[in-house]
Amino acid sequence: MNHKDVLVIGCGVSGLSCGIRLLERGWRVRIVARELPPQTTSDVAAAIWYPYRAYPEERVLAWSAVSFQEFLRLTAVPAAGTSLTTLIEPYQWPVADPWWWSAVPHFRRATAAELPPGFVDGYVAEVPLIETPLYMNYLMTRFQAGGGVIEPGEVADLTAVADQYSVIINCAGLGARKLVGDATLYPIRGQIMRVTAVPGLHAWIDERSDRGLTYIIPRQDGVILGGTAQAEDWNLAVDGETADHIRQNCVQLEPRLLDAQILEHRVGLRPGRPAVRLEPQPLTPSCTVIHNYGHGGAGFTLSWGCADEVVLLAESVIGER
Repeated sequence: MNHKDVLVIGCGVSGLSCGIRLLERGWRVRIVARELPPQTTSDVAAAIWYPYRAYPEERVLAWSAVSFQEFLRLTAVPAAGTSLTTLIEPYQWPVADPWWWSAVPHFRRATAAELPPGFVDGYVAEVPLIETPLYMNYLMTRFQAGGGVIEPGEVADLTAVADQYSVIINCAGLGARKLVGDATLYPIRGQIMRVTAVPGLHAWIDERSDRGLTYIIPRQDGVILGGTAQAEDWNLAVDGETADHIRQNCVQLEPRLLDAQILEHRVGLRPGRPAVRLEPQPLTPSCTVIHNYGHGGAGFTLSWGCADEVVLLAESVIGER
């Protein structure tokens, strides 16, 4: 075993981002995952920079700020499918600035003309938009071009592979509930639909009004309409009534969507947790597992910031040996 041999469990946005950063630091990286793109939870995500359902806020803010800057750099890479979009979040009552505003270079209060009927306050931010089909393929290609190995499979017992690696990175998402017995992990069910493109749209997020969670994310391949945040719901089947509710809410927020045609429905389970788990844990005298899971609805938003911290922890582990 080479001291810089590392196993990453999970091939979603967190696992691939960690793998890329480790390769850049000279590690030999193997990813093993039960599901590979385009079948991961990350592939279902609407994928806009927004620190949603991830805690604690202090750590999340720092990780989000790092990721924001990395996504800005990636806007210059066409294959990455990353761009900047205007995001408006309206409210039916007066609100203070959000806790994450300092991570966003271009942030301001919304004008009355920008708010939909029935809303009295809100804010406008310019944030990264990630085209998931392009971006996940970009991460896979970048990882493999850097010498990384991806292997379909499942690790059911960390101790069974501990003698092969000095460090194991646990990016198993909701799978960590079973893998490491973490009962604090729970699913947050998200259902979305993709409809045909509508020119001139910007992104909307409304998570506080009486209509429930509603978001509109325009992409090159159409517009993502969402959504749901159903805690402790493991159902991966598309619910027709929920789909009708999502479409109705989005049309109320953006009437230009009325004639858009439905292209597909998708469901994914976000890995909810009271706090993101990013910490090392000795597994054997010669192997340490670094946990990186529980990102809630902010997997993309936290991905690069968490990956950088994973690398620092991995190198600290090696340095101590």
